[in-house]
Amino acid sequence: MSHTKKITFTAIFAAIAAVLMFYEFPLPFMPPFLKVDLSGAVILIGAFIFGPMPALSMALIKDLIHLLSSQTGGSGELADFLMTATLVLVALFVYRRRQTKGGAIAGCAMGTVAMSIMGMITNQFIIIPFYSLTMPIDQIIEACGQINPLIGNLNGYLLFGVLPFNLIKGAVLSVITVIIYQKLGSFIRNMHVSAPQKSH
Repeated sequence: MSHTKKITFTAIFAAIAAVLMFYEFPLPFMPPFLKVDLSGAVILIGAFIFGPMPALSMALIKDLIHLLSSQTGGSGELADFLMTATLVLVALFVYRRRQTKGGAIAGCAMGTVAMSIMGMITNQFIIIPFYSLTMPIDQIIEACGQINPLIGNLNGYLLFGVLPFNLIKGAVLSVITVIIYQKLGSFIRNMHVSAPQKSH
């Protein structure tokens, strides 16, 4: 694939991911400000087709676009980029060692675990500090505890809120990726088969 075409597809995938990021939804029994969007699946599919750097570029472009309308002072976008990058790099590392459907599933599973760990880190050091600027941490934890009784302190929030949320989110993104990747990847690669040269 030519460099120009790879840049073009990177921009297209980034635009699709940016649009999907606007459509987010919460999960039952999870903190209300943790919401799922499907943009990560687009980035993950892009990683499997084009490689790590285009995928990281897609994630960066997507989050920079959302930074223009951020309601989290950029903390949400920074956390999203770090988590998406973790998911992509781990999943791709595993998949490239075994480029089969099983390898893709294993990569997505390990990427999901890594992303979930990164999610706890970013929530503790980026998300919660931002929200605590306008609301005491105790009130944040109390609000989360009203939805999930297991959340009674910061550690409970991370273990019983953030961790299962991101495991579920990662599972959803992984299923979408595994279903779509092979067909879409084959379609895109077939677009780049050289056309037969005209006879003179």
